[in-house]
Amino acid sequence: QVSLEESGGGLVQPGGSLRLSCTPSRSGFTILNTAWYRQAPGNQRERVALITRSGSTDYGDSVKGRFTISRDNAKNVVYLQMDSLKPEDTGVYSCNVALNTGSFYWGQGTQVTVSS
Repeated sequence: QVSLEESGGGLVQPGGSLRLSCTPSRSGFTILNTAWYRQAPGNQRERVALITRSGSTDYGDSVKGRFTISRDNAKNVVYLQMDSLKPEDTGVYSCNVALNTGSFYWGQGTQVTVSS
């Protein structure tokens, strides 16, 4: 059984930065494609960024130019660097990962709060 471990959320002032990370809980599994989603209270979950195994990326319009998704294949970790954060970026961020098992897995979610 494998799960995903997320870290890096927290409280930050507007204009600040946070970096989220997502990695399998056990070794022996390879991350293929990964997407980060967020959900704010009362809103639908939205995809904010995607990265493929080869490193191709895609971003939601609301985060383009401010968020950067990246991966370290040697460490089997995917990151979401969030800069110039705004109050509307507040929400629960979750990674959704395709592993070499052929299945998709969700992280437990990490809270990001942008507030002064």
